[in-house]
Amino acid sequence: MGDSMYESVLRPLLFRLPAEPAHQLGLWGLGLLDLVPEYAAKLARERAAAPKLTQRIAGLTFPNPIGVAAGLDKNAEALPGLFACGFGFVEVGTVTPRPQDGNEAPRLFRLPEHHALINRMGFNNAGMDALASRLFEFQDRPGPVGVNLGKNKATPNAQAAEDYAAGARRLGPLADYLVVNLSSPNTPGLRELQEPAMLEGILRAVRAEVREEKPVFLKIAPDLTDEAIDAAVDVAISCDVDGLVCTNTTVGRPVDHEHNAERGGLSGKPLRDRATEVVRRVFRHTNGTMPIIGVGGVFSVDDAWEKICAGACLVQVYTGFIYEGPELPLRLKKGLTELVENAGLSSVSQAVGRDA
Repeated sequence: MGDSMYESVLRPLLFRLPAEPAHQLGLWGLGLLDLVPEYAAKLARERAAAPKLTQRIAGLTFPNPIGVAAGLDKNAEALPGLFACGFGFVEVGTVTPRPQDGNEAPRLFRLPEHHALINRMGFNNAGMDALASRLFEFQDRPGPVGVNLGKNKATPNAQAAEDYAAGARRLGPLADYLVVNLSSPNTPGLRELQEPAMLEGILRAVRAEVREEKPVFLKIAPDLTDEAIDAAVDVAISCDVDGLVCTNTTVGRPVDHEHNAERGGLSGKPLRDRATEVVRRVFRHTNGTMPIIGVGGVFSVDDAWEKICAGACLVQVYTGFIYEGPELPLRLKKGLTELVENAGLSSVSQAVGRDA
């Protein structure tokens, strides 16, 4: 499926639907590759492969650095289809111990002229047992599958560590890596868990469940002050966290739009610069010793390269995939390979942090 077909036919059709039904229809379409698993796996391996982009990070091999951000495929309904697009890794979730409906609809809004989305989904998902079943079925993986962990809305913050530990206990054996998500703006009080004392308790609880067997990442918000970012990173280091995901959505409204009054987190192009600033700050603060997944406003090869040069070894897309379509990962992969070669480098890993 070429860019022109998506841009001229499919995207206009999907964008005629409300955002959330369109999203579900897209997932359903990608999920059809479940019907031909051997073909999907072969296609995925061919499309993911990129010798100069392959990296070994936190004990895992990533065939290329372009991944799917959490939230796109909450219940792992479209893993074969997403990998067949050419992604090097996919992060599913956010998942909570018990199923929950999330916030009332409408809860997903497009800002087309700004290439952005606002969402207040509220961790709607089928729960950790349903996700575990899907992950168990998807053993032939072209690249790593991460699981983004959250807490149920009804769980008090004082007991949040129990929810994160439960998710790690149930899904750690089935995931390739885990991400502790305390930075969504759509669960009341969740971001308070990024305060150092609460953060330490949760990270230690998750680490105790998976010990050294699985990498654990922490996802942070772009709305933290620089000092709060440094403090969160210091706690992550003290708790033997393996890496950081920078960043979640923002509660800021850096553009003018009729949807600005809607509650929720904004993603897409308006988040790009701040997300890259956070990547650069974290890279500097850790002296490049902690792997960073950069996410926020990646639509083009230049966007991805900017994140990598700022200090991200991997990048993720979500909103860019909605606007640019299923050819985006292949376009990014091809462009990054060319940039690596033009820079006279043998591997993309040599570009990580070069501008930080």
